[in-house]
Parts: sequence; C-alpha cells; structure tokens
Amino acid sequence: MTDTLRTLKLEQGGSDLLVLLPGAYMRPEDFVAAGFFSRAETRQPGLDLCAVDLDLERISGGEALPAVHREILRPARRDYRRVWLGGISLGGLLALCQAADHPDSIDGLCLLAPYPGSRLTTNAIQAAGGIDAWQATPEQLTDPEFRVWHWLKTPPSLPAFIGHGRDDRFAAGMQQLAERFPPACRHTAPGGHDWPAWQHLWEDFLAAGHFPA
Repeated sequence: MTDTLRTLKLEQGGSDLLVLLPGAYMRPEDFVAAGFFSRAETRQPGLDLCAVDLDLERISGGEALPAVHREILRPARRDYRRVWLGGISLGGLLALCQAADHPDSIDGLCLLAPYPGSRLTTNAIQAAGGIDAWQATPEQLTDPEFRVWHWLKTPPSLPAFIGHGRDDRFAAGMQQLAERFPPACRHTAPGGHDWPAWQHLWEDFLAAGHFPA
C-alpha cells in the first residue's frame, strides 16, 4: 500500500478549491512561507487551498498523479462547486498532464511558470515544424509530456491562468505553452524562475476574478 499524500490546507468554508502541486524539491510549506495562503485569505475568502507534497521518486515512478486523482480530486468533486488544479514549474507540467489525461477531473488550471517538458520533447515538436504541424506517433503518446502537447493541439476550453517571469530560463517554452490558451489567460511578471515572480503572478491570479464571493 502506498503512503497517503501529505497536504497542507487552507479551509475557509469556500465553495471552490484550488489544489497546488509543488515544483521539484518544493514542499507544501513553501507555499505558506511565500504568502500564498495568507494572500488567499485576504483576497479570496471563498477559495480553499490544498498544497500537496509530491516527492520526485513518486513523480518519476508515475504514482503521483493517480494518487492526486484518487485521494484529492475525486473526493473534492463531491464537496466543492468547482475544483481547480495548479502548480509551479514541474507542478505546472503535472497539472497539464492531469488535464490532458483526465480533463473532466478539474474545472480550471492555475499554471505558474509551468515547465514545458524536456528538450527531447520540445525539440521533436520543433523539428516537425511546431505544434500545429507535428503529428504524434503511437510511441510518443505513451509519454505524458508528449500527451500534454498533443492535448494542446486543440486549444483548451478550460478556464485557465498561465504565467511566467519574463527572465525565466524556460520562458521560450512557457510562452509556447501559453499561446495555446486565449490571450486573456496569459500573464508575465518581472523576474526569473523564482519566488518573487511567482508571488507577483499569484497576486494577479487572485485578482483575476475566477472565484467571485
């Protein structure tokens, strides 16, 4: 039996829930230390948060998202009006993986500096002439990163917020991800692949009006 996922929650009695997936080597406590919970309390009192602890071994072994789906998303669908999924960096890519494989499991996406995938993935798509020209092979569709880009070939209809720091080292790939969403979903902030940029984007997300009281 696998261990139950460890989470930190902000429970305000809200009708909406945002599940936050961490970046590599990140813990749920990092969201709290960066002020994500306290700012949500101030700006969005109708929004509950659930930050998840996912270690890299569980992610690389393919166990992370099935556990998130089983232990968090599925029960939350019964208890909340809407369930959004979000994450930072690798967590943003994982959120996209969940949306690609199980689009009916969530109602929206909050992607802060989502990692666009390995060079093996992005170079293959670029070599094919870009996402619109690229046709996934059966072998590629066994890989979750390629499945994300395949899902993005048709612009998603899910409500979304996607943003990154303008000096982020992965900015080019993140911009390509963002361009698959409507212009109103796309945001940038000063900074790089770091907490100051993500905090700025978090403020923008809370101000975007996705969760009216």
